Amino acid sequence: MARVQEGGSIEQMSPKAEARRAEIISVARDLYEEKGLTKTSIQDIAARVGMTRSLFYHYFKDKDELTLAVLDSLVEEYIEALTYWDGERQQGKIDDALTSVVRLLRVGLFENSPLHAALASEENSALYLEFVNRVTHHIATHMIENTVKDYGKLHEIRIEHLYETFYVLTLGVIGYLRTHPDADDQVIADVIAQTLYLDRP
Repeated sequence: MARVQEGGSIEQMSPKAEARRAEIISVARDLYEEKGLTKTSIQDIAARVGMTRSLFYHYFKDKDELTLAVLDSLVEEYIEALTYWDGERQQGKIDDALTSVVRLLRVGLFENSPLHAALASEENSALYLEFVNRVTHHIATHMIENTVKDYGKLHEIRIEHLYETFYVLTLGVIGYLRTHPDADDQVIADVIAQTLYLDRP
């Protein structure tokens, strides 16, 4: 794994260093869950990992960089779940796929955990926006590279600017579900289908 240093140079990390970095990310995530984002210090993380505070800076330049790495781990988990959804989806059963992907959005992005709650708080709004933008990019990319190709085997794809459409649609659905948590899943599924001009049975 390569790590970008200040000034843009790239440092290659050894497998041992990569494992240590992953451990720091995991511990930070646990502590964010236990104590909250703002109440967790670098010293807390270093002590839990069993390293000095100064050694921590060999792996991350500051807490913000570590927190972004924690966000990336959340994004990776969500994309793994999306990949599983894609693998289980049955070709031609569009309504079933729409219903299950709306459920996946709800669970993956609005999971009832202290870390998700901390991200969604006003205090961490910039961090939450960063998380949403990262996950939205990966969702749009995944859909184009996998789901859209599969759909195109049986149906005409009737939208241009695929990436932009999926990005804006995903951001819109996330924003709507945040402000309307009781929204009916079927309504959201209908909006997605209409936006993408899906051929439904």
